[in-house]
Amino acid sequence: MKRAVTVVALLVLAVGSFLVIPEQASAGSSTDAALALGAFAVFNQIVSGTGVFSAPVVVQQPPAVVYTPPPPVVYAPAPAVVYVPAPPPAVYYVPAPQPVYYIPAPSPVVTYTYPYPYAYYRARW
Repeated sequence: MKRAVTVVALLVLAVGSFLVIPEQASAGSSTDAALALGAFAVFNQIVSGTGVFSAPVVVQQPPAVVYTPPPPVVYAPAPAVVYVPAPPPAVYYVPAPQPVYYIPAPSPVVTYTYPYPYAYYRARW
């Protein structure tokens, strides 16, 4: 009988939780954006297989390091020293600069045209 009562109580609790319709929660645009980015990050990890949802990591031993001895040192005799006299200094000859002549531009020629072709117009002031 106890078992039946607990089963009935659990069924009533489950059905009651489905019947209660919660209201939509609104926490503000910045909180909504943060929750959306967090959900997207978890979804991305699940789809790509990284983080907690990844495959087990296989650990492999690194290959053994083999050290080879350095090559033997070979000494050669020093080369003979030869002294050569220095070449004579170079002499440069620079030609004199060309003279620069300044020629002024010709003065402009100004012509006047009269608006009346039939006679000379004289201003009356």
